[in-house]
Amino acid sequence: MWVLRSAATAATLAVIVWHLGFGPFVDGIRAVDGAALAAAAAIGAVTTLCCAWRWTIVARCLELRLSLPSAVAAYYRSLFLNVTLPGGVVGDVHRGVSHGRDVGAVGVALRAVAWERTAGQVVQAVLTVAVLAALPSPVRSSVPAIAIALVAAAIVVLVVARTRPRGRSRWSRVRSAIAGDVRAALLARKAWPAIVFASALVVAGHAVTFVIAARTAGAGAPVSVLVPLALLAMLAMTLPSVAGWGPREGATAWAFAAAGLGAAQGVATAVVYGVMVLVASLPGAVVLVSAWVPRTALAQPDGPADA
Repeated sequence: MWVLRSAATAATLAVIVWHLGFGPFVDGIRAVDGAALAAAAAIGAVTTLCCAWRWTIVARCLELRLSLPSAVAAYYRSLFLNVTLPGGVVGDVHRGVSHGRDVGAVGVALRAVAWERTAGQVVQAVLTVAVLAALPSPVRSSVPAIAIALVAAAIVVLVVARTRPRGRSRWSRVRSAIAGDVRAALLARKAWPAIVFASALVVAGHAVTFVIAARTAGAGAPVSVLVPLALLAMLAMTLPSVAGWGPREGATAWAFAAAGLGAAQGVATAVVYGVMVLVASLPGAVVLVSAWVPRTALAQPDGPADA
């Protein structure tokens, strides 16, 4: 799987370089300035807080203890690992396993992380369809079909969640566990409004970051044009990648070209966005180091006593 993912990412970047050269990548890196990085850090703090809040809601609904400060620190660490290591999910797995070891329930903790991320992506998909239907975009003609598919999927999920399977087959047990998680963690009256609200703030924050990246890269298109492109690019970012590279640049190049803004402008915007996201995740590196340094210090032998 890692080999296929790396090959797909390398192929995507190779096609972009073949058509556009290295210029857009260099232009994107040169365009990054202090104002853009400061904005990324500020917005990243808000979106990370919202993600951590969403995680605590899901975890507590699954009867796992998780404080908000601990969730924020772990989420920063998770984001940093996701944007610096291949796959884009290493940080989430680490977050789930670490939390599970702390509470003595690794399996449930991993499920909490999975449902938390799933909830965020579902809200993102719904908001994306709504924006693409309201504003001009390269895929506007396809929005009705996509909306119908989302509604059908939502109906299926609700039916599965409300139906109690019979029998003791392996599939029945898996289906029962999934339905139980959905009912307890996502559809509970005390949970879903906050989950939707937090997820919507996260999507808005990422979209604003993308618009700032586009402006920093030199795109002068109106915000009403850039926001749909941002949401399309964000959908591509949910695909497996290598340290965030690949799908983001390919989707942004295509979206900008289809909108008449130029593929090179799209790639430069994606590069600026990638740098901004990396900088916004740097507190996660501090969390990693702070967790490692005390153990290292304790492992050092005591020095000789003063005379």
